[in-house]
Amino acid sequence: MPRRMLPPLLAALLLCAAPAAAWAQGAAAAAGRGLNWPAIVMFFIFVLSTLGITYRAARQTRSAADFYAAGGGITGFQNGLAIAGDYMSAASFLGISGLVFASGFDGLIYSIGFLAGWPIIMFLIAERLRNLGSFTFSDVASFRLEQTPIRILSATGTIVVVAFYLIAQMVGAGKLIELLFGMKYLYAVFIVGILMIVYVAFGGMKATTWVQIIKACLLLGGATFMALAVLWRYGFSPAAMFADAVAMHPRQQSIMAPGNFVADPVSTLSLGLALMFGTAGLPHILMRFFTVSDAQAARKSVFYATGLIGYFYILTFIIGFGAITFLMDDAAYFRTGPGGGYNRITDLIGGTNMAAIHLADAVGGSLFMGFISAVAFATILAVVAGLTLAGASAVSHDLYASVIARGRANEQREVRISKGTAIVIGLVAIFLGYVFENQNVAFMVGLAFSVATSCNFPVLLMSIFWRGTTTQGAFIGGFLGLISAVLMVVFSRAVWVNTFGYAAPLFPYDNPALFSMTIAFAGIWLFSKMDSGERARREQAAFNMQYVRSETGLGAAGASVH
Repeated sequence: MPRRMLPPLLAALLLCAAPAAAWAQGAAAAAGRGLNWPAIVMFFIFVLSTLGITYRAARQTRSAADFYAAGGGITGFQNGLAIAGDYMSAASFLGISGLVFASGFDGLIYSIGFLAGWPIIMFLIAERLRNLGSFTFSDVASFRLEQTPIRILSATGTIVVVAFYLIAQMVGAGKLIELLFGMKYLYAVFIVGILMIVYVAFGGMKATTWVQIIKACLLLGGATFMALAVLWRYGFSPAAMFADAVAMHPRQQSIMAPGNFVADPVSTLSLGLALMFGTAGLPHILMRFFTVSDAQAARKSVFYATGLIGYFYILTFIIGFGAITFLMDDAAYFRTGPGGGYNRITDLIGGTNMAAIHLADAVGGSLFMGFISAVAFATILAVVAGLTLAGASAVSHDLYASVIARGRANEQREVRISKGTAIVIGLVAIFLGYVFENQNVAFMVGLAFSVATSCNFPVLLMSIFWRGTTTQGAFIGGFLGLISAVLMVVFSRAVWVNTFGYAAPLFPYDNPALFSMTIAFAGIWLFSKMDSGERARREQAAFNMQYVRSETGLGAAGASVH
């Protein structure tokens, strides 16, 4: 098996390396700047290193437990780092800093919202998830409910969330490589998709975990240096930095007040709910709690992850305002017109998503920009690998093994189907990344959170905590939330107008969570109440056994009682 792994890994490397000379020829004209060789060298160093990790992980992956959950051998601290690496995505690093650069104070809503979901996971979800499940969160949702409909719902919700989340990562990666190499955006997205497929299809959860751990350490170190460099310029006075940003920004005083990005209270509340509760419904995050040995390690994972993520989001806010003060008066970072003028927001080379990358150049020169660019690329690859693994697991474990084969599938075939699914997801991600090229990546992740809030989270929460939940209620209510969230997203201004080109949106708000999550919870409650058959009574009677196992871990794989 190890020797069979080597040709695909080398092929992936050649796909990235072979056209490098051709890309270099048109780089300066395409990117508007000279070719950044330090960034390119660090980019290839990271790719080589992670392909080596993938090769080693592939040699150690012998079972479904190894592929889906790294054999349950990840420690609490390692898993906390990996969760942070999985969660600190392109939306966090590039998107939030880009939103702060363009809109000021309003970018903080994403920093706070992304972080606010972690106490919910720590106190309500993490331990119970580890005690009740094996590989995916649908193991938990279907613990006392009928397997087939619940797993179909969970797998569908997982794939939709993964699709929306992948859009943001692919756009961020495509823009980053476009800026570094000067290649066309489509080629950049294609390269990212191929590498993503290799990491997941050959390395599984072990490779994904170690890529995420390395990436988290590099990102935290690089972001810390950037933030300290910005504050050092102002004598470590945030007030002086904010005052300078206000003076330079085209919107001036308004950037320190809400309303530049989220303009009305309903949109603000809806976005806040999505970011807060969506975290507890993200399939690639929930999968990470099955990689540790027991519930105690799962709780420690969340503790470490919350601290690291909270620290990182403080840094992104400083980086966003630092980008305003360092970049807006320097024409070298903007596309200038015939007269030398430029719009200090929309004309930033590579778009506002690249504000953090340009700031790295401003504070540390081309070498540090190369490091940050490689770290940003590592960030994206780590997240898309986790997302792809979650989507592939939903198809192979939830749909094929549990619904189609009804538990009779052997592990080898299940893993092969998962690898094939990873290839399909990678190709779909390339297509979606190309279609949504000009969307802000933090905003696109907000839409993924809206879907997770409206389907995965209500079903998971109600199945664990409400005795009255039945298969009928969870299935119908979950699909009502999922369908309503997707339709509202598609009919919103962001997609219906900005992407599809129609004149006016059919749904007035960009973030549907306030409405679709309410529909989901109401549907689960109503249709569970209406279900009074024998099966419903058995499911409700099984709640006590589920409750004992969720709280104590008795009967869970690898569990110990404390």
